[in-house]
Amino acid sequence: MRRNPLSLLAVLAGLLLSALLALAPAAHAQASEGVREAAQALRQGPVYVHPAAAGELPEREAQALERKILDADKPLMVAVLPDTEEFPEETLLRELRTLTGVTGVYAVRLGDAFDAGADRAVMAPQAVGNLVSAVRGPDVDAATELNAFADQALPQMRGSAPSSWAGVPDASGTPVGGLITIGVLLAVVAGAVSLTTVRGRNRKRAEERESLEKLRVVVDEDITAYGEELDRLDFHPGDPSADDAQRRDYEGALDAYDKAKQLMAGARHPHDVRGVTEALADGRHALAVLAARREGRPLPERRAPCFFDPRHGPSVTDLAWTPPGGTPRDVPVCAADESRIKAGQDPAARQVATESGPRPYWEAGPAYGPWAGGYYGGALLPGLLVGTMLGTTLATPAYAGEYGGEGFAGGDFSGGDFNASDFGGDFGGGGWGGGDFGGGGDFGGGF
Repeated sequence: MRRNPLSLLAVLAGLLLSALLALAPAAHAQASEGVREAAQALRQGPVYVHPAAAGELPEREAQALERKILDADKPLMVAVLPDTEEFPEETLLRELRTLTGVTGVYAVRLGDAFDAGADRAVMAPQAVGNLVSAVRGPDVDAATELNAFADQALPQMRGSAPSSWAGVPDASGTPVGGLITIGVLLAVVAGAVSLTTVRGRNRKRAEERESLEKLRVVVDEDITAYGEELDRLDFHPGDPSADDAQRRDYEGALDAYDKAKQLMAGARHPHDVRGVTEALADGRHALAVLAARREGRPLPERRAPCFFDPRHGPSVTDLAWTPPGGTPRDVPVCAADESRIKAGQDPAARQVATESGPRPYWEAGPAYGPWAGGYYGGALLPGLLVGTMLGTTLATPAYAGEYGGEGFAGGDFSGGDFNASDFGGDFGGGGWGGGDFGGGGDFGGGF
């Protein structure tokens, strides 16, 4: 979308971007004029519709989508392009990311195909893939598909919109007189707001106490199960066959147990529980490494706990899973649940208490968000839970601040400084790449 002249800040950002793009001359030279034009437009605003694809996303719907992204203040770039030779599907996302130079999420509708990818610092690769799978469908029009993706992606993204979007028209043109009037009205209602705020705080404290008590039951079960696992462990640090590496792993597992107990004892708010489950995940990884050393096997990579029940320990692979009434997504699973799923059986899902009886934790409401966030991390979790009760609750702007979104300067200009050779895209045959661009949907891997 073409924009008004940029602010001074946006101009400076553009100059910086030009310098950064000089670091990627090969991609700049090989890209078509159409890709360069799309990248230029995305540096000025979040939505670009190629003239030949105007029928896919009419001006009014494009503006509404753009306003949605600007209001969210997130680095989401959306392009609607015709399926022509000017936009080669194999390299399109890589070239668009390189030439735009903005750290963020890129969603592209190419003809009737759709794909997306992101810098890992903005959104986890698996989360991107799960979201792409969730919004795709036969004969889905561009407006529906792109809005569905934006609605689910924006609450999960880290970072802020790039400074070059500062020139996009918004409410900053409101007359000063109007602002004064608003100020007077705010002063009139200040007293009422103050009273409402106090009542709201008291209500929130009561809700937090209730949520913490629910979490305490589940977390205590996790700590107990981990302690029993340590008791069953047939390892003695003083045994002549034990080496220093094994002793370090064992000590790390014990330290994680002590840390989890201490953190839970001191928990005063629901979000305090995240540190507890993070410690338990660390401990179970230490036990897995210890087991591999003792058995002479290659050391396992650090993986998320089994999605169906973190007490099962670290996952060994990712498998497609579809919740009742939902869409497929890849989730990390342990060896036992992998065998169950491949045999056509239900996985051993973690059950928690609800008003309607025991239910899988992902169908038990928002109270279990901090518990799951510690195991699976703030960026990965929403993609795993798309379409579930817990996932719907977590897909809110407050999610990033509660589960790890603070402290990131997303929307930065990184230019061509990312591993472009890792990403290819998958638009072929009207299909979707699911965020997997040859490198796990990660445009940078290090921003």
